[in-house]
Amino acid sequence: MVAIIEVSNMKKSFGNLEVLKQITFAVNKNEVVAVIGPSGSGKSTMLRGLVHLEEINGGSICVDGDYLVKDGVYSKPQEIKQITAKMGMVFQHFNLFPHLTVKENLEIAPKLHKKGLNTDIQRKSSELLAKIGLSDRAAAYPANLSGGQKQRVAIARALMMDPEILLFDEPTSALDPELTGEVLQVMKDLAKEHMTMIVVTHEMGFARDVADRVIFMDNGEIVESAHPSQLFLNPQFERTKAFLNRTL
Repeated sequence: MVAIIEVSNMKKSFGNLEVLKQITFAVNKNEVVAVIGPSGSGKSTMLRGLVHLEEINGGSICVDGDYLVKDGVYSKPQEIKQITAKMGMVFQHFNLFPHLTVKENLEIAPKLHKKGLNTDIQRKSSELLAKIGLSDRAAAYPANLSGGQKQRVAIARALMMDPEILLFDEPTSALDPELTGEVLQVMKDLAKEHMTMIVVTHEMGFARDVADRVIFMDNGEIVESAHPSQLFLNPQFERTKAFLNRTL
């Protein structure tokens, strides 16, 4: 197996509050890793650290053979840009541009970064809208979309930049339960296409059925990491058992 992300001894503090303590894990190419745990356990901070939305205070992050940060020292800005470009991020609150149509939201980043001819970018956005089942909403504005539609657009927007890895930060937690399914379906389809994904989620069904591996975090630490069948049916640690008893 080829590790596409390697994290070792990742540390992060906000003032005196230690949010991440010696986080070490690897993600293989084409693997889907679900990250679960109680609120405030450091899951989102860990994810944001991977794409340099948070600066970490110690440790190393290596993406596809290149160090974003090594032993707490960051690479040069140009290198950071190249490394983070390999990852796409989908946020809890969509972060769509309200003044742009769905299609314009998809096309703005590739056009700014000159990723191909405009005709190619337009064709790709049409293909992705078809893929997420929203071809008929191409000219709509975000205000006229449901939460589930917005999140599907946000996923398509991340895919427009051809990332090697997709990171999801609780992509369904802002949605009504009946809209959650349509977003999870898009993510399941991506998993079937062997997209490398790290998914911070409260959706235990998704973690159990779709993930190749589940990481349980609590109090800024990785407590346990295992195949879903192992972690859900036979957790090794009391903290994992207590969390699963509360959530399942």
